Amino acid sequence: MIVTRFAPSPNGPLHLGHAFSALTAHDLAARHGGRFLLRIEDIDGARSRPELADEFRRDLEWLGLEWDEVPAQSTRVANYDLMAHEVLYRALGVLYPCRCTRAEIAAAARETAPDGSAVYPGTCREHPVSGDTSHCAWRLDMARACAIAGPHVWTDELAGEQKARPELFGDVVILRKDAPASYHLAATMDDHADGVTLVTRGMDLFASTHVHRLLQALLGLSVPTWHHHALLLDGEGRKLAKRRESPALAELRLAGADGRALADRLRAHQLPAGISLSEGLHGCL
Repeated sequence: MIVTRFAPSPNGPLHLGHAFSALTAHDLAARHGGRFLLRIEDIDGARSRPELADEFRRDLEWLGLEWDEVPAQSTRVANYDLMAHEVLYRALGVLYPCRCTRAEIAAAARETAPDGSAVYPGTCREHPVSGDTSHCAWRLDMARACAIAGPHVWTDELAGEQKARPELFGDVVILRKDAPASYHLAATMDDHADGVTLVTRGMDLFASTHVHRLLQALLGLSVPTWHHHALLLDGEGRKLAKRRESPALAELRLAGADGRALADRLRAHQLPAGISLSEGLHGCL
């Protein structure tokens, strides 16, 4: 049975891009008699606003969607910590503490990862942190991790089979300073725990899947298929985003708009003025 999920973070209201993503996941599951899950990813520190989760549910109901809800990420923090420290750190020896600031990393980095982030230069791997690590992030020793895991592939429904190339990302953060876990670890563990078989998300996260496939190999987790869909773009060709104050679904809902009609238009790629759909796979390696 196909199991998909929509996993928003309550750090801002849902917008049309979220609606398109939720509809894609919902409809792929419905088409095959599967399950569509809602998971609230609420571990983003002070940015997470619990009251927004109820707004999300009202938005999805307004769009005409039905779902099964699974436990929020905030209920799973102990599992992230256990897997990171007991398996990655103690059993495999592929995790190390890092006290570098973002400014220090930006100044020292000489490479850029496929997702546009700076590749960590390995400062704290080459000069290990001693003493108190309570204010450190924890990074994956990528070279060692890849040597242990060996080569792997993963499959996207749209792009086909991909050779996993996590080494291009350098030593990624697994446990953040300002949150219990990175997106890489939390989403990968949650999809396994929730029995997700088809990970449906925007093509802006395509490249991240190379790291997620490595974590699945290291941690012995199930391997789903992925479906990275096109993005909704604004008039300047940028993806819709909370930080750019893209029009909120809640505003449309409270103004009396017909949510089911909007959903049908999005399904048909009939987009509002000033909104377009991206083409091709961004970040495909």
